[in-house]
Amino acid sequence: MRTGLFPEAIPNWVEGGEWPALSGELFEKLAPARGRLLCRAARSAEADVKGAVAVAKQRQPSWAELTPVRRGEILYAVAAALEERREQVARVVAQETGKSYKLALGETDGAIALGRFMAGEGQRLYGRTTTSGVAHRYAMTIRQPVGVAGLIVPANTPIANVAWKVFPALICGNTAVLKAAEDAPATAWIFGKIAHEAGLPGGALNIVQGYGEEAGAPLVKNPDVGVISFTGSTAVGRRIGAIAGERLARVSLELGGKNPLVVCDDADLENAAQWVLLSAFSNAGQRCASASRIIVFESVYRSFRDLLVERAKRLKVGPGDDDDFGPVINERQLKAMLGFVERAAQRGATLLTGGHRLTGPEHRDGFYMSPTLIEGIDPGDEISSTELFGPVACLYPARDFEAALALANRSPYGLTACIHTHSLHRALQFTRKIEAGVVVVNAGTYGSEPHMPFGGAKQSGNGWREPGTEALDLYSELKDVYISIDPEEL
Repeated sequence: MRTGLFPEAIPNWVEGGEWPALSGELFEKLAPARGRLLCRAARSAEADVKGAVAVAKQRQPSWAELTPVRRGEILYAVAAALEERREQVARVVAQETGKSYKLALGETDGAIALGRFMAGEGQRLYGRTTTSGVAHRYAMTIRQPVGVAGLIVPANTPIANVAWKVFPALICGNTAVLKAAEDAPATAWIFGKIAHEAGLPGGALNIVQGYGEEAGAPLVKNPDVGVISFTGSTAVGRRIGAIAGERLARVSLELGGKNPLVVCDDADLENAAQWVLLSAFSNAGQRCASASRIIVFESVYRSFRDLLVERAKRLKVGPGDDDDFGPVINERQLKAMLGFVERAAQRGATLLTGGHRLTGPEHRDGFYMSPTLIEGIDPGDEISSTELFGPVACLYPARDFEAALALANRSPYGLTACIHTHSLHRALQFTRKIEAGVVVVNAGTYGSEPHMPFGGAKQSGNGWREPGTEALDLYSELKDVYISIDPEEL
């Protein structure tokens, strides 16, 4: 299946040039919307990663030697070039993910906004000056790069994920090795191509394709990688943390979510239903910030459930701009979700709508899951506590605010949360007491902005925040500087 948007064989980017895997091996990438071969990509292994890291290490001093302002100017040019080719990039994203072109274009614009914001931080890589307890002494802090940054991204929002990590890593003076998502190799490739054509020096950003265990794991354990940023599953994040911890590397883990959306008895139910559908099903539920636990006050539970089910049944599934969401990224993920739903039903859960693979003429070759709503589930069930990463949401009744809050916090995860209420008191109590890194009132569980920090608590992360200016703390070292003067020499 050739589109002309990218090569038939997606290579690595190393030192500003395209390189195949040293073994010459390729792996296949299927189009989620049709289930057919889309392209092949370099199947990189440890030797490829080692070479990319060596280049990044060699080029890092010269990149760091540029002033932060100059680095920002280069990165601004990259963001401008991304904007000039936004339609092409969006078509690549749509092909690789199966989402509509309209949604892919919005995601691309988000990546551009992030690039512009981080480029501007080149003028604001602030340290601080302060007083000293010693006479004739000046005290200050300055920021310096860590060195080589290892970046590992998922495929759910591929161009946004790349931008969220690459731009802050580079503005701080690090060079980077990006391990592309195996389900979105062409998106990483076109970003690398645009960046280098826009003037990013060769070796500042290196991109390796490949599978996690074959290319990601060697990046994590490489002793020349000073900081690792990973977005993905909690299970993989634990392994990365353990490996990186052995050599005391800095590591940022942005992991899974099982995010609650609470609907109170005083909520605007129409607005709440709209946001539940968007939070649970947009992007085929493939967001770490998706709402998968819908907690509703008992007094409005039945009316809200019926409203939600009726609206969910009207959703259109497909890859077009008129569709509400598209396929999941691969067949393995689809089958895993179907298994969770089937096991929940066997344990007594009630399937309100969906729960099956779509097999009609327009869907049968792709990886499409029907929008699925389930009730009657124990809060401790596996489907209540496992991130499915698909268009599946569970409904739970709650007696009152305290019960809803307790149920919302009954999760191993703590990424995002939302409450719908007209009560300012409830809203403020929820924002204070919910165990989550992001909390929203009267909207959805997703939609963080590029200048704001994003990350979670509990098993949703290890405390770092990206992007926002807080990302600069991850990708830079703070150095204390003390200067003593001799007043007699004045």
